[in-house]
Amino acid sequence: MDTRTILADLKAELNRINQAIAALESLDGTATASTPAVKAAPTQAKKRRLTPAGRRRLSAMMKARWAARRKQAGKPATKATSGRRTMSPAARKKIAEAQRKRWAAVKKAKA
Repeated sequence: MDTRTILADLKAELNRINQAIAALESLDGTATASTPAVKAAPTQAKKRRLTPAGRRRLSAMMKARWAARRKQAGKPATKATSGRRTMSPAARKKIAEAQRKRWAAVKKAKA
């Protein structure tokens, strides 16, 4: 059997199943206006776009919303840290001086 025949058989079976479902739904009174067996060909949906004026209104609304949210949150009580500690200027100076001495010793040893 080739794929075209298989596909045709499957479509026929699908139509029979859809008709059976429609018949059972009509007995219950739950039938819908558009049953899958009577479904129309799918149409391409029209894309909805914002007008420039609508975009400006939306932008203004979002800016106001975020401004209100920032105002409500207020300033944080403490500075958020990234997990790294900072060094005092005196400590940095001390370490830099020690490093210069080490490099001076290395250069002296090479010479």
